[in-house]
Amino acid sequence: MAQRRSFSAKFKTQVVLDLLTGRKRMAQICREYNLKEQVVMRWRAMFLERAELLFSAETERDEHLEHIADLERLVGRLTMELDIAKKASQLWGSRATRGGS
Repeated sequence: MAQRRSFSAKFKTQVVLDLLTGRKRMAQICREYNLKEQVVMRWRAMFLERAELLFSAETERDEHLEHIADLERLVGRLTMELDIAKKASQLWGSRATRGGS
């Protein structure tokens, strides 16, 4: 019984790009790499189906970076408010001890 061959993602991508760009024809690819046309067509369909994910991932990354920046601004603001509250607490504490003596 023949074993199934396994191909890397890089190899599949190169085969599909050769086909899509017209550098090689289907028959040439099949002969050169000893592949069946159905296999190459399946890789091509998968490639085209998932191509938009490349650009949507970029959009999601930008949204995540924007969210991180918002959170960093919030942390900065809260840190300043905490520092002000600490100083006010110290000020009120020193006035209470002076006024109560």
